[in-house]
Amino acid sequence: MYNLTSISTIKSIMSRHGFNFSKSLGQNFITNPAVCPKIAEMGNAKKGFGVIEVGTGIGVLTAELASRADKVVAVEIDKRLLPVLDETLADFDNIKIINEDILKVDINRLIADEFDGLEVAVCANLPYYITSPVIMYLLESNTRIKSLTVMVQKEAGQRLCAAVGTRECGAVTVAVNYYGDAKMLFNVSRGSFMPSPNVDSCVIRIDLNKKYNLDKESEEFFFKIVKAAFAQRRKTLANSVSSSMGIKKDTVYDILSAMGLDRSARAEQLTMDSFIELSEKLKLSADN
Repeated sequence: MYNLTSISTIKSIMSRHGFNFSKSLGQNFITNPAVCPKIAEMGNAKKGFGVIEVGTGIGVLTAELASRADKVVAVEIDKRLLPVLDETLADFDNIKIINEDILKVDINRLIADEFDGLEVAVCANLPYYITSPVIMYLLESNTRIKSLTVMVQKEAGQRLCAAVGTRECGAVTVAVNYYGDAKMLFNVSRGSFMPSPNVDSCVIRIDLNKKYNLDKESEEFFFKIVKAAFAQRRKTLANSVSSSMGIKKDTVYDILSAMGLDRSARAEQLTMDSFIELSEKLKLSADN
């Protein structure tokens, strides 16, 4: 079996397959041997689980997942990596590679087809430019995924794991908290990759345990309000929601006052329960 975190091994494999890093795909291969075993161990890669991996690189995390979980389905957009993976993962018989953009994959269908009788987890080393879209796509898929364990830019990880109602909170923070609980697992320095990115990374895990049972229409309205509330962070929540949603400012003021909140409140000051209540009251007002 290859040492896939060895820089000399990576260079040899790349040379043999005529492979070059793609900046547009945000490719940075992991060279720190301690990182991928930790992701696998802390990311629910174990007996009784099937794991969806997003982005394989040359297969270093894929191999760690496959050595622990019952099955791994890895979704890799770069077709140039397919012959590389045929070589590096040849020792495993429980891995399936899908050459596709994860945002175009029917996650529910994939799980039904590939993981019958298994619990499901997601593990990924995500390119920084696509972190939020991929996480939101997976969260919104309403699948039976138990957890998402992802490596992201450190700043993004801090925002994802922030408490709702704090300065670090953003729209994606509220969304993550709607679907589950996020926590920081460990930091990964920029020197752990080839080529080295300009920023440090971290690994977070989101345990999915949907706590708020809004109907589909109310849920869609809730996310519109959250997105609008954070759309213009320099503005007050009332101004931002009013301008983004076309709701009269006085209506927002009245609802904030009824909730015991100041009319100058900003989005990052609201708790999850406050956002749910605000959304429900604004929807009721709009319906009337």
